[in-house]
Amino acid sequence: MKALKELKQEFRNGTYRALLTELYADESRIDAQTDRYIHAIEEFERIYGSHAVEIYSAPGRSEIGGNHTDHQHGEVLAASINLDAIAVVNESREARVQIASDGYSPITIDLDDLEQRKEEEGSTSALIRGVLAGMKQHGYHIGGFQAYVTSDVLIGAGLSSSAAFETLIGTILSGLYNDMSVSPIEIAIIGQFAENVYFGKPCGLMDQMACSVGSLVHIDFLEPDAPIVERVEFDLAAQGYSLCIVDTKGSHADLTADYAAIPYEMKQAAECFGKEYLRQVSREELFAGLNRVRATAGDRAALRAIHFVEENTRVGQEVAALKRGDFSGFLRIVKASGDSSFQFLQNVYTNHDVAHQNVSIALAVSSSLLGEQGVSRVHGGGFAGTIQAFVKNEAVADYRTNMDQIFGAGSCNVLKIRKYGGRKVI
Repeated sequence: MKALKELKQEFRNGTYRALLTELYADESRIDAQTDRYIHAIEEFERIYGSHAVEIYSAPGRSEIGGNHTDHQHGEVLAASINLDAIAVVNESREARVQIASDGYSPITIDLDDLEQRKEEEGSTSALIRGVLAGMKQHGYHIGGFQAYVTSDVLIGAGLSSSAAFETLIGTILSGLYNDMSVSPIEIAIIGQFAENVYFGKPCGLMDQMACSVGSLVHIDFLEPDAPIVERVEFDLAAQGYSLCIVDTKGSHADLTADYAAIPYEMKQAAECFGKEYLRQVSREELFAGLNRVRATAGDRAALRAIHFVEENTRVGQEVAALKRGDFSGFLRIVKASGDSSFQFLQNVYTNHDVAHQNVSIALAVSSSLLGEQGVSRVHGGGFAGTIQAFVKNEAVADYRTNMDQIFGAGSCNVLKIRKYGGRKVI
C-alpha cells in the first residue's frame, strides 16, 4: 500500500504514465486518466482521511460475436475495453465495507449481515452484498475495506457497467484478503451470482467473464458452471481500425418484456425437441423440425432459433479468422451477425413502438456512411441502446461527426480493446 501524499505526487510526476498507457491503450487519454486518478485519491482522502491505499480497476466490455447466445449455453466473443471503474481502497479492521462515489449516497455493508434482501434488489448495495456472500461461499476470505469508486463505463450503453462494478469488488477482495489468488473466472461467476440472486437480474455470464478476464475472450458456455475460456490475442490498432460504440439515446423504458421474450422463445423452440436449451439442438435437427417449432412456439421463435444455431457457428468462425490474420474475413462475419440479429433475432427495435427505431436509423446511416470503410451491428441486448462499428482509422473523425450530429454530442465513443480484465493497478 502507498501513502496518499506520495501516490498523488507520483501521478503528478508521471511515474505511472507508462502503466496507464499500457492499461488504457490510448496515449491521447493519459493526461485525462492521470487527472482522474488524482481526483479519486483526493476524494478518498476527503471522505476517509489519510491512509495507505491500493488502486484497483475493472473494465467495461463490448460483445463482438454471439448476440443472445450465452443464455442458451452457446459461445460468445467479447472484449474488455478501455473504459473502466477504478477504486482507491484502504484495508479496514472493522467488519464492514464502506463505498463512496460521485453522485451517490455512501454505502455500508456489515460483513455479518450478508443474507439476501428482497428490498435491496436492483441496487448497488445488493451487488456488493452479493459479491461478499459469493466470495465467502466459494471458500475465500473476506474483510472490511473503505473505497472511493469512480467509473467512466457508460451506463445504459451496453458496456456492462454493473459487471465492471462486480468485477471491481471481487478483485479488491482477491487483492486485500486472498493474495490475488481468486481466478478471473471465479470472480466472474461470483459476479453473476450477485447479479442473479441479490440484484435480481437473470443475466448470463458473458458480461462478467469479459470484464474479469480481459482482452478479447472466446467463451463456450456448454457447461455454464465450468465455461471454457480462451483469450484471443489481437491488436485492433495494428489493423488500422477503431471500435466505435454509438449511443442512440433510445429509451429502455418498458423493454423488459422484449428482452425476456428472447430466452423464453428460444427455450420454447428447444422444448419442441425435448431439450432445455437450443445448444442441445443441432442445426440439422432444427431445420428438419422447423414446422413443429412454428406450430408450437410461433414463427418468431423459429426465426430466433435459426439465429441461435447460425450465430453460435459464427463465433467460432470469427475466432478462426482472427487467429489466421484474416481481418477482412472477420469483418464479413461481424456484418453477417448484425444482419441476423436484425432479420431473425429481431432485437433492433420493439414492435410495440415502430415509430421509434433509433438503432435501425444508426445502422442505416452507418451502412451509408462507411461503405467499404467499416461494418456495424446492433450491440448488446438491443431494442434501444447502442450499435457497434469497426471503422477504418482514417474514417473515424467523419463517422463520429455525423453520428454525433444525429444522436447528440458525445454519442459516438471511440474505444480500444484493453489487454487486462480486473486487476490491481497499484
